Amino acid sequence: MSILEGLLRALGIYKLYEKWLEETIRKDKIPSHIAVIMDGNRRWAKKKGLYPWFGHKAGAKKVDELVEWCINLGIKVITLYALSTENLKRPKKELDEIFKLLKEKSLEYLNDEKLHKHGIRVKVIGRKNLLPMDVREALERLEEATSKYNNLYLNVAIAYGGRAEIVDASKKLIKDVLSRKVSVDEINEKVLEKYLYTSDIPNHEPDMIIRTSGEERISNFLLWQSAYSELVFLDVYWPEFRKIDLMRAIRIYQKRQRRFGV
Repeated sequence: MSILEGLLRALGIYKLYEKWLEETIRKDKIPSHIAVIMDGNRRWAKKKGLYPWFGHKAGAKKVDELVEWCINLGIKVITLYALSTENLKRPKKELDEIFKLLKEKSLEYLNDEKLHKHGIRVKVIGRKNLLPMDVREALERLEEATSKYNNLYLNVAIAYGGRAEIVDASKKLIKDVLSRKVSVDEINEKVLEKYLYTSDIPNHEPDMIIRTSGEERISNFLLWQSAYSELVFLDVYWPEFRKIDLMRAIRIYQKRQRRFGV
């Protein structure tokens, strides 16, 4: 927390602004599907003089808060960029800690009353075969336990790459063409979408994608689905992301005129 932010909190101004902002965005259309590139965990940890995995742990706790905020605001679909295929090239110690964290959070969510109370369905998108078997099994147990829920869809991109997704979808489609389940003349965008990781997710195209940490790029995230998504870049590390930042992003989204290429 900055000195200025602390002063504003002490004066009660920060809370008043937060309340005003929430009342304001509720008067307009709230995005149904938000996606978040949760960037800045390692830089946050470095700033604190900590090992990188402490940043990932802090980031994981922030996800819990984000889910609560989205429930409160009536957002129906959340897609989080947790671990890219490129991230798998990071140092072994860091990856081991990330895998350990993924397994711990999966088991924690499995028994989380809040998850079941609110009917939150968890789905992992990505090349799960690249994950250690125990991590993959824990994630799949969580998916199975929440598979019948439909109040809120929480999608977590792990071992994910947008290009890899399109390649994997193309391979599945080619197999169906060769087996004559699909003819070449039938192939169009709608057909190909059925082979993407997100095929069974309602409103699979995010209305808005938020990227934290100040970086302004998409980083191979949801390349197909983000064709007409509104992009919002925030200069805050993910572990420091606040409800007010989410609402600011929604306010930015509401002020834009979505043209969908027209």
